[in-house]
Amino acid sequence: MKKIGILFGQERSFPNAFVERINSKQIKGITAEPVKIDKVIQGESSGYAVIIDRISQDVPFYRAYLKNAALCGTAVINNPFWWSADEKFFNNCLSTKIEVAVPKTVILPSKELPTDTAELSFSNLSYPLDWEGIFSYVGFPAYMKPFAGGGWKNVYKLTDMNDFFEKHAETGQLVMLLQEEIVFEEYYRCYCIGGKHVRIMSYEPRNPHHLRYAADFKPSAEKIKMMTDIVLKINQYLGYDFNTVELALRDGVPYAIDFCNPAPDADIKSVGQENFDWVVETAANYAIEKALAQEDGKDNLTWGEYIKRSANGKPLY
Repeated sequence: MKKIGILFGQERSFPNAFVERINSKQIKGITAEPVKIDKVIQGESSGYAVIIDRISQDVPFYRAYLKNAALCGTAVINNPFWWSADEKFFNNCLSTKIEVAVPKTVILPSKELPTDTAELSFSNLSYPLDWEGIFSYVGFPAYMKPFAGGGWKNVYKLTDMNDFFEKHAETGQLVMLLQEEIVFEEYYRCYCIGGKHVRIMSYEPRNPHHLRYAADFKPSAEKIKMMTDIVLKINQYLGYDFNTVELALRDGVPYAIDFCNPAPDADIKSVGQENFDWVVETAANYAIEKALAQEDGKDNLTWGEYIKRSANGKPLY
């Protein structure tokens, strides 16, 4: 019997529905359950053919557990090694090389010194930074947000240079991105599962959280095709099995705004019934597909084009 597990935190609607949907299909040799952990011993199997990870970004113990599971042959969704390495600034950098439009973005050192460092730890960093060059490149209004993490935490809209310095002083040890504002006509949040299944959802980020999917616009067939191609390209390069991509359309051009979301919101109260049904069904089918293909003692992880090309000595893009 091959087991599919889901590792999660406080959320309930998606994990429960995911497990119930897989088991309701009654596929011979396949069962699903919440992951159960009572001990983690080096080099010993987790007992799961597939694990969907919804929480290890917040729990380092779980991330280490998943790496050991992957080593023993579990297909972990998403790849815990790549997830550990990835962050939002690299995503933007890669996009500039694969011809995906992104806002002008720079990364900034933390306002406060990281723990266990001193001024001499930054001997290679110019002080002050070239603020004139940075502000000239990005422009104002602009957004500032952490280079890693999500959930719309510590996100600032900045009107000018003085506003930037005032808000940056509040960020402590966070490493921040300063990013051009994209004044958009339409905004979409797009699920991508398995690097091949895409659902494009109208999304209004200026609404209260529970109303963001209640947008009053729909994409044309041409826009759907254009955005689908972008979403697939991004996820195939990054190697995520389960991710969302946020696209802001300015003058008809989709700009990728946020696309490092390997544990994306899938709560029925926020995404709505139709989107919830789609993500449950598609994730269940993909997990079953991965379980049927999984082989013990082999690498059953998904690796993106960036890593595969690098490992094989091919041009990166």
